[in-house]
Amino acid sequence: MQDTKIALIGYGKMGHLVEHLATSHGCQVVMRLDSKAKHDGGVLSANALKGVDVAVEFTNPEAAPENLKALAVAHIPTVSGTTGWYRRLPEVQQAFEKEGTGLVYSPNFSVGVAVFRRLVTEAAKMLKDEADYGAWAWEIHHDAKKDAPSGTLLHLVEAMKAAGYSRNVDLSSSRAGKHPGTHEVGFDSLADTITLRHVARSREGFALGALKAARWIASHSGVHTFEEVLFGS
Repeated sequence: MQDTKIALIGYGKMGHLVEHLATSHGCQVVMRLDSKAKHDGGVLSANALKGVDVAVEFTNPEAAPENLKALAVAHIPTVSGTTGWYRRLPEVQQAFEKEGTGLVYSPNFSVGVAVFRRLVTEAAKMLKDEADYGAWAWEIHHDAKKDAPSGTLLHLVEAMKAAGYSRNVDLSSSRAGKHPGTHEVGFDSLADTITLRHVARSREGFALGALKAARWIASHSGVHTFEEVLFGS
């Protein structure tokens, strides 16, 4: 099977890690653009990206929406791991659907986090009618992470609400050192406490998930979450 040819849009820590792991996971990096790359000047045009099968985008919340819309127009299937831009998701989704291009977006490409979210959803569903149980959600990341709470934590709380847990979920975040990421969701009552926690040991899991998504989206169109890649619709 031929390697999936990847353009890295954003060449920071995640971009370097994706490149490091690519060749051993059926992918080949053929282009690298730093995080300042934008849609203007033809940088992300179809002609400039000729020979690219998939773009993997890890930039910043300000640049991501325009980058993604340009990739849609260029008909380059894309994986986006940038967070903090989801208020503009409707216009990005419209661009990909209009052009018939594929997008996988997620605040977190860890397989473990995807499973964790399903566990949190199930717990919220089982406790939604148990009024004695209050809930909290907390996360910690490295001090360079810009958005707080993290997109992953907000995604977890959205899943709780969608499962029917309508009571308040107390949110908190910490930023310190070089921590790759811990997310915790808990339910507490007078009788007992239930704590669910996911701890990332390194960024490698995120990069591996992004590569898995890249191979998948190369043959799909439309807008998808990482959970669809893993578990189907």
